[in-house]
Amino acid sequence: MDWKRLVQFALLGSSDGEQYAILLARVSIGLFFAISGASKLFVAGGTKPVYETLVKAKVPFPRQTAYFVSSVEFVCGSLLTVGFLSSPACVALMIDMIVATLTSAISTLPKGLSPLSWLDDFLYLPEVLYVLFFIWLICSGPGKFSVDYWLAGQLLR
Repeated sequence: MDWKRLVQFALLGSSDGEQYAILLARVSIGLFFAISGASKLFVAGGTKPVYETLVKAKVPFPRQTAYFVSSVEFVCGSLLTVGFLSSPACVALMIDMIVATLTSAISTLPKGLSPLSWLDDFLYLPEVLYVLFFIWLICSGPGKFSVDYWLAGQLLR
């Protein structure tokens, strides 16, 4: 048994599978948003729940905003899935999730929690976790299995 390698893996992880982890995360989150946006845009009544949420949050122009947000999710989720313009797509989706957090998700947290319990519940919100994924994908890049990687190789020769 190679103890040094085992300790190194336990403490530092392994970069051998990093590109596959990036691919799995990028495609999974991209598909989630592409499918979510598509169901809002292309299924009858799909934007209604978004519209109602925006009205409740007193967001201006709720009907137009519902279509805009749904379009951002569909287009940027699709781009992220194939790894094309990944960082701009992550930025757009991150803004979408920050706005969703501030206008809707925070209001679902119970009132009167201790600061630590509130932070625990806040970090458990899916929107917050998506923001963290987007930050990670922006910093790590889309990975070797992406259109962006191929395109950068062609343009930066």
